[in-house]
Amino acid sequence: MSENHIDELSGVETTGHEWDGIRELNNPMPRWWVWTFYVTILWAIGYAIAYPAIPMITSATKGYFGYSTRAELQQDLDLAKASQTKFHDLIAAKTVQEIDADPALREFAIAGGASAFKVNCAPCHGSGASGGPGFPNLNDDDWLWGGDLEAIQTTIAHGIRFDGDTETHASEMPPFTDVLQPIQMKQVAAYVWGLTNTPSDPALAEAGKQVFLDNCAACHGEDAKGKAEMGAPDLADAIWLKARGEDAILRQVASPKHGVMPAWAGRLGDTTVKELTIFVHSLGGGT
Repeated sequence: MSENHIDELSGVETTGHEWDGIRELNNPMPRWWVWTFYVTILWAIGYAIAYPAIPMITSATKGYFGYSTRAELQQDLDLAKASQTKFHDLIAAKTVQEIDADPALREFAIAGGASAFKVNCAPCHGSGASGGPGFPNLNDDDWLWGGDLEAIQTTIAHGIRFDGDTETHASEMPPFTDVLQPIQMKQVAAYVWGLTNTPSDPALAEAGKQVFLDNCAACHGEDAKGKAEMGAPDLADAIWLKARGEDAILRQVASPKHGVMPAWAGRLGDTTVKELTIFVHSLGGGT
C-alpha cells in the first residue's frame, strides 16, 4: 500500500486525484461549516414533517400542523368581507343622496365604486374617466343625461339606447338629408361651430342661425345649451364628444352617430350601481 502524496509547497496531503500534473489538496471543511450543514438537513426534515412540503400526485403532504397559506388568505378575505358587510347593507338600504350625505359611507362607496369602475367602465371611459372620441369625459361638467346623483344612477342602471332594458335612455337625432338642402346643412354646421369658434364663413353662420332655430332648437334649445331630459348635448360649450370642426358637425347632421351604453343594474346589482354613482359623482363634474 503506497503512502499518500504530500504537497511540497503546502505540506498538505493530496487526495490522489491528478489532472495534467495538478494534484488536489485534501483540505477538510471547517467543523463549524460541517455542523451547520447537518443542522440544515435536520431543519429540512423537521420542516417537511411539520408543514406541507412533499408533492404527491394530486396534492401534497398536509404536515403535522396542517398549515396552508391559501387557508390563511381565505380567512383574511372572510374577515375583510365580514367587516364590509355592514357598509354594503347600509348602501343597499339607503338612497344615493343619503349615502352621499354620510361621510363614512360615502368614502366606502367611492372606494368600491372606483374598483368597479376599473373593471367595468374603464375600457370605454378610460382608467382616469377622461373618456375619448365617442366616449364621454366623466371629469368635466358636461352631461348628456344630467349630472346629479339621481340622473347618474339612472344612466348607469339602465344604460343608453340599450335594447335589453325597457327603461333605458332613448333618443336619436334624425338624419337631415331629407329635411335640409346641402347648403342649409353647411349653414347650420357653420353656425354651431361659430358658437364657440370662428366659422369658416361668417355669412354661412349667420344664415345657419335661423336654420338651427327651425330644425334643431326643439332638442338643443334656442340657446343651443342642450336638454338633459332628451340627451341632447350642449352645443354652446367647447366640449365635443365625437369630433371637432365644421366638417365633423356637417357629417353628424347628415348621418348622425349614436352611442350605446349597456345597462349595469342586471349585471352588477343595485349596491354596486350606487357605489359607481357616488364614485362618478365625486370625480368633480357632478352637480
